[in-house]
Amino acid sequence: MRSRSMGLKLIVVCGLAVLMFVPALFVWLLVEDRTHRAADVVSEISGHVGGQQTFLGPTLAIPYTIPAQSPTEPAKHGMYLVFPTRATGAVKIATEERHRSLFKVPVFQADAKLDASFDLAGVPAAAPPGAELDWSQAEMVVGVSDARGALADATVTAGGKTGTLFPAAVAQSMSLGGEQGPQLRLTLLGAKLEGLAQPNAKFDVTSALRFSGAQRIAVLAYGKTTHLTVESDWPSPGFDGGFLPVNRNVSRSGFDAEWSVPFIARGVRAEGQADSITGLDGTALGVSFIEVADPYQSVNRSLKYVPLFLGLIFISYFIFEVTTGKRVHPAQYVLVGIAQLIFYLLLLSLAERIGFDFGFLLAGAATVILLATNAGWIFASRRHGLRALAIFSLLYTLIYLLLRLEDNALLVGAIASFLVVAAAMYFTRGIDWYSSMAPGEPSTPAAPASAVR
Repeated sequence: MRSRSMGLKLIVVCGLAVLMFVPALFVWLLVEDRTHRAADVVSEISGHVGGQQTFLGPTLAIPYTIPAQSPTEPAKHGMYLVFPTRATGAVKIATEERHRSLFKVPVFQADAKLDASFDLAGVPAAAPPGAELDWSQAEMVVGVSDARGALADATVTAGGKTGTLFPAAVAQSMSLGGEQGPQLRLTLLGAKLEGLAQPNAKFDVTSALRFSGAQRIAVLAYGKTTHLTVESDWPSPGFDGGFLPVNRNVSRSGFDAEWSVPFIARGVRAEGQADSITGLDGTALGVSFIEVADPYQSVNRSLKYVPLFLGLIFISYFIFEVTTGKRVHPAQYVLVGIAQLIFYLLLLSLAERIGFDFGFLLAGAATVILLATNAGWIFASRRHGLRALAIFSLLYTLIYLLLRLEDNALLVGAIASFLVVAAAMYFTRGIDWYSSMAPGEPSTPAAPASAVR
């Protein structure tokens, strides 16, 4: 056929835009594959330096025994934990980025000084009936989530004496967390407190730890009241865990943050059986070392705008078509859609090397120039090519702003879509959608009703 209805042509163009979502899925799968590859590299490097680290400050662990009630029942053994009445910690962190091929992972070295003040008056107040505490075997324990990250021997100072922490004798590890949530498993390092751990005693303890890790560091609120300060040279921290810092200062040279957790906010009992202490995992005072411009996350977000992106470009070409009278073959629309999808491949490959912002600039500029040049070829007009260059530049700028606005992206995208549809209605207001137009035949707008006599 040498002619067809313009209304039918619009339906065909919309159908082509929908069909282009199929190859867009393959681009999305490629982005997911690169994302998983990056995650594997993060996991591999983290495994060598200690991974995400969580610390439990000095806590008194006292073994206890419940004598057998009958000859047929064995005696029961357990560990009784006493948290300090006041905990004060200071962590200083130095960071660097480890590279593996195109991927990079933030790793850190942390020097932690965790202090504790104990008041054992009234201990034990929550021991199981019949339990006999063995004060002579009491240990001061410190917990770490991955002991492989140790860079030096951990030490504990109490009563003027300093000792090295070894794997605890009362228990090698402790699991925190409920049955539904993920379990936090801590390796316990301990040291004996000869002559200090006695009923009604008061004493202070200082522990020093030097550990490496990756991505995140956290300290549990290990005291009835806990005060923690963290200093680091990382410029883009993410504060997480059960409590946010009460004070924070973030700059390009690093950050410092301060937490203060009172006993009523901590929500964990001051003492009790180790297997009955619940909620401690939810008191983590955490800092994540995040990449502000994660290329995979940004490209993945941009792929969510594929329908809007393709729709705006196809509508632009269609408006050029109906206002110039120059027919555009469906195959040419397909090529335009393929160029759009290649833009995402360019964006992904460039963002891995030079970051998302510069990658978007280069990939977007190349694609806009190609689409504008293609419009000039199709409509045989330099003027239309320049018009396409301006329109497509505006559209790509809009998409970039949508990716950066985040909270306001939905509002801006909805308004922009509304304005584009309104513009399409305006520029096609004189089109007789039932009429047919042969290739090369100019479109003649319908005469206003007031001009008909």
